[in-house]
Amino acid sequence: MKGIVLAGGLGTRMYPLTKVTNKHLLPVYNKPMIYYPIRTLVNAGIDEILIVTGGNNAGDFLRLLGNGKEFGLKHLNYTYQEGEGGIAAALSLAEFFADGEKICVVLGDNIIEKNIRAAVKAFEEQPRGARILLKEVPDPQRFGVPVFENGRIIRIDEKPSVPASNYAVIGIYMYDHRVFDFIRNLKPSDRGELEITDVNNFYIQEGTLEWSVLDGWWTDAGTFDSLLYACNMVKKTGANRLD
Repeated sequence: MKGIVLAGGLGTRMYPLTKVTNKHLLPVYNKPMIYYPIRTLVNAGIDEILIVTGGNNAGDFLRLLGNGKEFGLKHLNYTYQEGEGGIAAALSLAEFFADGEKICVVLGDNIIEKNIRAAVKAFEEQPRGARILLKEVPDPQRFGVPVFENGRIIRIDEKPSVPASNYAVIGIYMYDHRVFDFIRNLKPSDRGELEITDVNNFYIQEGTLEWSVLDGWWTDAGTFDSLLYACNMVKKTGANRLD
């Protein structure tokens, strides 16, 4: 299985910090944000990794990460996203890298306390389809929310005003090679973006989407408040055994 970290976008919600750097290069306690999703993949046994980046500071990723020696990697791959267009649009740039293999996608601002090894192993044993990771949260209306029926997810509602469950779909997704065909058939949402929730719903419609619940805490770090929370949680409990 190959790993993809999506670290593009302009990070406008975090101006003025992101006027001078990519959001994913901001510090989360004592490490750059981008270190955490890479470590998530490495801890799951994935050593072929692509970084999708963009904006005016893409070269800084190469200067910071090199070929990934700090993570025990022999090589890191990079590709560039022009502008913005949604998570699915960024993922589409990884088709050449995936080369028909299963992939594990991590959003570059997602930070977890523990690891995803069990979920990755479960997906490796799936004959086809997708697997998403869920976490129970106090404010599910901020996220994509799974709707369950008889233990299966029948749809995902994006930021619903009345959530059907207390679970959020976190920014870690696993797909077979058909994900790129699904993305090609997507139409932009009202936001003008290609939505990853629409990709997940394709798999739901054909009955091949499975799910796992993440152990330990999780947060994104894409707002000032969540960045502060991530810094405090990493300082207090650690994350992904970065040291």
